[in-house]
Amino acid sequence: MLVTGFPAGPFGTNCYVIAPEKGSECIIVDPGMDAVDGVRQVIGDNRLRPVAVLLTHGHLDHTWSVVPIAQGYGIPAFIHSNDDYMLSDPTTALSPDMQHLLRQMSGEELNLEPEDLRPLRNGEQLNLAGIDLDVTHAPGHTPGSVVFTRQPDQDLPPLMFSGDVLFAGSIGRTDLPGGDHNQMMSSLRDVILPQADDMVVLPGHGPQTTIGDERGVNPFLRDVADSPRPPRKGM
Repeated sequence: MLVTGFPAGPFGTNCYVIAPEKGSECIIVDPGMDAVDGVRQVIGDNRLRPVAVLLTHGHLDHTWSVVPIAQGYGIPAFIHSNDDYMLSDPTTALSPDMQHLLRQMSGEELNLEPEDLRPLRNGEQLNLAGIDLDVTHAPGHTPGSVVFTRQPDQDLPPLMFSGDVLFAGSIGRTDLPGGDHNQMMSSLRDVILPQADDMVVLPGHGPQTTIGDERGVNPFLRDVADSPRPPRKGM
């Protein structure tokens, strides 16, 4: 399996290109700011044929290049429906100061919504480019954040594209519009902690890690693991 990632743009957002092998179809994950040239280079160097763009969430540092890439290659883009509003108006997920700065920089209203946009659903399995990826809704950083996981295959360990849900040693912020700290804690408890220790985590920012390493050193995961599960309401 071929997995290539590179940090792009002023936020150092990790964009990934994944494929079964060189010369095959491929998937592009989170093409953010200044990602187009890097994506084209990876595709050209490895003779790949893109079939889809997957978005872990709607923040513009992960979606900025989705239109030129999706429409340039004539492929669909996938995002959870709870975050698709961020594509039609990326400023909705920014602080007021950042909204003003972005409008000054762009000089016009931004629209990052590609022509062929498809919804991601919690619990579904995508088969794209010959790769099976499970989609799990993990809100908190944004309402529609998801993680993509691939189960172990022969000698390959399980793999997670965690977006801004989980980083090496930290988690995504929850103080921007649409963020929810309680939802993030629930996502860590219900989505992240149950994963196998050998699962390789490819995050939206920073270096790769594993679930086992994060279970031991990530203070947010340790807090969630040590805290009692909140009581359920109703029946």
